[in-house]
Amino acid sequence: MIILVINCGSSSIKYQLLDMKSDDVYDLMAKGVVEKIGLPEGILTHKPIGKPVLVRNLPIPDHKVGMELLLAALVDPESGVLRSFDDIEAVGHRIVQGADFFSGSALVDEDVLSKIEICCDFAPLHNPAHLLGIRAMQKVLPTVPQVVTFDTAFHQTMPAYNYMYGLPYKYYEEYRVRKYGAHGTSHQYVAGRAAQLTGLDLEHSKIITCHLGNGSSITAVQDGKCLDTSMGFTPLAGMIMGTRCGSIDPNIVPYIMKKEGLTPDQMTDLMNKKSGFLGLSGKTSDVRELNALVAEGDQRAKLVFKVFTYDVIKLIGAYIAEMQGVDLIVFTAGIGENNARLRRRICENFAYLGLKFDHDANAGASGDTIISLPDSKIKVAMICTNEELVIARDTMHLVQNME
Repeated sequence: MIILVINCGSSSIKYQLLDMKSDDVYDLMAKGVVEKIGLPEGILTHKPIGKPVLVRNLPIPDHKVGMELLLAALVDPESGVLRSFDDIEAVGHRIVQGADFFSGSALVDEDVLSKIEICCDFAPLHNPAHLLGIRAMQKVLPTVPQVVTFDTAFHQTMPAYNYMYGLPYKYYEEYRVRKYGAHGTSHQYVAGRAAQLTGLDLEHSKIITCHLGNGSSITAVQDGKCLDTSMGFTPLAGMIMGTRCGSIDPNIVPYIMKKEGLTPDQMTDLMNKKSGFLGLSGKTSDVRELNALVAEGDQRAKLVFKVFTYDVIKLIGAYIAEMQGVDLIVFTAGIGENNARLRRRICENFAYLGLKFDHDANAGASGDTIISLPDSKIKVAMICTNEELVIARDTMHLVQNME
């Protein structure tokens, strides 16, 4: 079954085209990423298997334009892998927020779309982009079944004491105000893969997964299930991120609104799209550009990395306390997989717990790699996340069950 998997992030669209034979037997036909959406110059990188890579640098103002670019790449005369869109048998989408409507993946219909739209208030940077992707696919492939896989589904195992807020209970009952988390598909995949790589029994383990990218979250995975996670009612909570401020004193919100004369929508926009790395540095949300600024001695760029690093350290420490220990710490996603210095700095902080870091393995890590020494009391791994494979598996099963 040829499945196109779409993974819309806040500033990117990752995609893979897979020919799925079974859960673990499949051929990757092409993959790619549309990056820097909304920045002055975006990038499309399309990597077909056995054909030339296609790279285009051009303005990509929004996700709709990004979707059009990746679809065109799939049927490109030189770099395409499909004769036509008719070759696609199913489309799977990553959806950040499904609230408590969904505890698993679902076939797309109007009821499902209406619930995803309700959840736009909970994930304002993501769910609208997901809906654009689904609607675009419906226009191009009107008869092809589509499946949605929710980042929030994995976090549905959190106990109430971890997902409830200290607000009047009626807001939970009437408006679904509670912690939902995000990146669940990634946390689920890397926890399982890292346990396999390090020889741990996933069902009897304490794992902390660090999904670090333009959007970041950390999850405590106990015995294979989510116990706690850093993102909250929306993906705004937790640590500092690309353009999101992370957790702040709630009274800062009305304070700034009064000082600046902002509406609620304007304040939401400020916290989601103008804060984080971008707001603190005053220059960019892109980590690669921040690294270049650090090399030039930019003090605010250095501060961004300091704040980010210590946010991660504090969350890991909290989850170690919550689980009364940890067997394995996992790094994944764009920053987690590509910033060896950050991994080293974070792990060095836990040397007092018996974590022995393998500096050589960390520096040379380019794929799934154990980056702790054999006698370390805490194992550490860098795992390349593969949310797309999880989505493709769920899509295949749901579509097959239709037949």
